Amino acid sequence: MKRYNLIEKAKKEGGEYVLGLEELGTHACYLIYGELGPGEKDRKVCPGAGHEEILLAVTGDLEIQGEGLNLTLHPGEAVHLVGAHQCAIANPGNEKVVYVMAGGHSESGHHHH
Repeated sequence: MKRYNLIEKAKKEGGEYVLGLEELGTHACYLIYGELGPGEKDRKVCPGAGHEEILLAVTGDLEIQGEGLNLTLHPGEAVHLVGAHQCAIANPGNEKVVYVMAGGHSESGHHHH
């Protein structure tokens, strides 16, 4: 079993890191760790065709807008995103916001990248 420091990896990648196929060697699941600085906005999130994700606000409020979706997640709240549903997330506050997205293939999405 290997340990992954997602905070350090996200810092090197500009605020978001995907723990998935490259390190895990599987298409079955992946985990995204992300941070948004104070006032940061317009980070695009989209599971992609054949995928589903659960977006969880870990610390701070997280605004989400796109395709009929306009809401604020508070710490501990989550939404389910499916397929090519693209939205943008933003941090309306004065503190860093941490979010996590867990995803995998939807039942109709068993394909290889």
